[in-house]
Amino acid sequence: MDRGRPAIIVGGAAVSWQCGGMLFAFSIAPSGSESDDGGVSAAVAEAVRVVRESGLPNETTSMFTTIESETWDEGMAVVKRAVEAVSAVSPRVSLVLKADIRPGHSGQLQAKVDRVEQHLRGEGAGA
Repeated sequence: MDRGRPAIIVGGAAVSWQCGGMLFAFSIAPSGSESDDGGVSAAVAEAVRVVRESGLPNETTSMFTTIESETWDEGMAVVKRAVEAVSAVSPRVSLVLKADIRPGHSGQLQAKVDRVEQHLRGEGAGA
């Protein structure tokens, strides 16, 4: 394992923190808004700017931003910087985070969607 750091337990097996193939889906929002309509898009844009400047593969949708990283530390560092960007404009920040840790797999940001689309076209396993 990684220099005494505890492993992540996946399916009963210990997986190194430096395992490669991690997706982090997250949503960051300030607790309030200075916008007349209550919107938070300006603050969210600053978080998305941090993500895009990271150089990691990413996708932003209406509810979440997803990044793909090779290590836990790399992915969480981007999430932390994005939270800090929103913290700069709000005294309180909400973070929702989901991680998909799949050792030895990369390119999953698009590959997972492609596999679902294959099934929808009737081309998946067992179709």
